[in-house]
Amino acid sequence: MRLQRLTNKVPRIDADRRQSRRLGICFWMMIAAMICLVGSESVADDPVRLRSDAPVITSSWDDLLEGVETAEDWAAHRKVLWRRYMDLLRDEYKPSRVPLELETHESVIVDDLYERRLISYAVEADERAHAYLGIPIERDGPLPAVVALHGTFDHGKEQAAGLIDNPNKAYLDHLCRRGYVVIAPDHFVAGHRIPAEGSYETGVFHVKHPEWTAVGKFTFEHSIAIDVLQSLDEVDGEHIGALGHSLGGHGTMFLAAYDDRIKAAAGNCAASFFRHNPGVEHWSRDHWYVYFRHIRPGLLKGELPPIDFHEIMALTAPRAYLDVAGLNDGRPLTQRQRVLMLMKVMDVYELMGVPENFAFYMHGRGHSVEHESRALIYAWMDTHLKPPEATATHLVTPDE
Repeated sequence: MRLQRLTNKVPRIDADRRQSRRLGICFWMMIAAMICLVGSESVADDPVRLRSDAPVITSSWDDLLEGVETAEDWAAHRKVLWRRYMDLLRDEYKPSRVPLELETHESVIVDDLYERRLISYAVEADERAHAYLGIPIERDGPLPAVVALHGTFDHGKEQAAGLIDNPNKAYLDHLCRRGYVVIAPDHFVAGHRIPAEGSYETGVFHVKHPEWTAVGKFTFEHSIAIDVLQSLDEVDGEHIGALGHSLGGHGTMFLAAYDDRIKAAAGNCAASFFRHNPGVEHWSRDHWYVYFRHIRPGLLKGELPPIDFHEIMALTAPRAYLDVAGLNDGRPLTQRQRVLMLMKVMDVYELMGVPENFAFYMHGRGHSVEHESRALIYAWMDTHLKPPEATATHLVTPDE
């Protein structure tokens, strides 16, 4: 009887197994259908990308070459920009150049590689600038030279010499070891000439020179630093460069545009330009360090000067210029405009047939001069100030 009951269950078990298999097959068929459906929807949602030519990039910086088609056109337009630049600096109010009366106050030999001198020289009839001057000991003749400009730092020349603060900014030490004569002057309201009111206070300067500008003043003094270099037998006066960070970065731009004796320039983390800059009024504060006092009324009314950084930078062409900056150094949208601005400056160099003399490097390291930036800046100097063999490469030659 028990055997009969078990035998009666067998068909039922077989039926259950067949039903389970049918359900399993249906389940996996449903999964496969869903995968196919999702896959087909994904393909349908992918954009159709068509082959196309590169679009023309337009920006507000295009006014640099508006109406300019040839090198002759640019030469004429450059004269207009030069006048505007001189007006911005209020260059007509600068004092007359005076004899340098160069003095050396101390001399030190650094690592048996170069001599570092503390020097001073006249910049006005009643003012002397102080600087460190570095001269490599081993040399076969006159060497290329660099004007190294420090940022907003109370004792700038000591920083540039590698004596204090951040060794990343020890440009004089770095470059002397690479075979350059280097002058690192103090800014006119720093170092030996910090005013009684405090470092970078320009009030006394504006009392003495009410019509001049602080930018005109420091650009004039940096030009005199070139005079110092050219007075030295150790310097090849035809191969002089300039570089700097922050305040020294835009100081480099102003100097390269101002003095064509600068054959190669590299500005690092320079300030933002006038347009597309919500903080533009900082170029003409009513206190502390005032760059361009005379443009303040216009800025407060929303009116910008008739010249901007792309035009000032382009005044350097065809001489070599490198701009290094951080996309995250300041307002992000303003810094992204810097890329568009620099692309337009490149158009000027291409128009003049020397695109190799302009370059820019944008990074994400903020307001800094880290290793890769320094390496690029120093290599830029080597390329444009040293003989070609100094940067030449060679194939490996089998040993004979």
